[in-house]
Amino acid sequence: MTTLYSTPGTPDAPEVLDRQQGPYGEVVLRRHGELLQIIANGCFLMDTSDGRSERLLIDVALDALGADTHAPQAPHVLIGGLGVGFSLAHAVADARWGRVTVVEREPAVIGWHRDGPLAPFSSHALADPRTEIVAADLVRYVNETCATFDALCLDIDNGPGWTVTEDNGSLYSQAGLASCARVLRPGGVLAVWSAQPSPEFEGTLRNAGFQGVRTEEVPVARGVPDVVHLAVRPG
Repeated sequence: MTTLYSTPGTPDAPEVLDRQQGPYGEVVLRRHGELLQIIANGCFLMDTSDGRSERLLIDVALDALGADTHAPQAPHVLIGGLGVGFSLAHAVADARWGRVTVVEREPAVIGWHRDGPLAPFSSHALADPRTEIVAADLVRYVNETCATFDALCLDIDNGPGWTVTEDNGSLYSQAGLASCARVLRPGGVLAVWSAQPSPEFEGTLRNAGFQGVRTEEVPVARGVPDVVHLAVRPG
């Protein structure tokens, strides 16, 4: 993981807007030019520069539901990770989603969206009656909840092999994916954002019993493309 803190006073140095000690370590919101960036324990997570892959995360899940099955006309999506709000805002902008639940474990991130610098990206979505924000650890939530969903759209790490905290790694194991399948309704869709493709993760999805496993790529300016791993729980 790349540490991206800059020395204060240097040209174009990011400006720290808020720094908080959360339940899983330090989280920082900073401004770099026109961009807002979220940093967790020195690891760059995301910024407000683009959002194409975060929107694709939502779109491919809905498309797969429409093509595949037994989902109700107004499906319920769980979004893992609030981030900078792109996925939430995109889901709420589509009237075909009946309910939108977001699970976010960092109170600071939720606060930045409710009444802080990230509010312009999400205030309309937070005000939508279909939206529910759950302050919880996603791994624990998926293991313990009695709720079921038509789609899980997960974006809490830089990918299955590049997790923000060590505990998150269990989510991408066969056992963790079995928990994801448990909270999905038959024919439900799992979509997982990643900063790079992972053939190994595709294999784990298949071994966990998912069908229709595929990877959607989003080209980036430099380096390997962002991707969304997609899989369907059998009906």
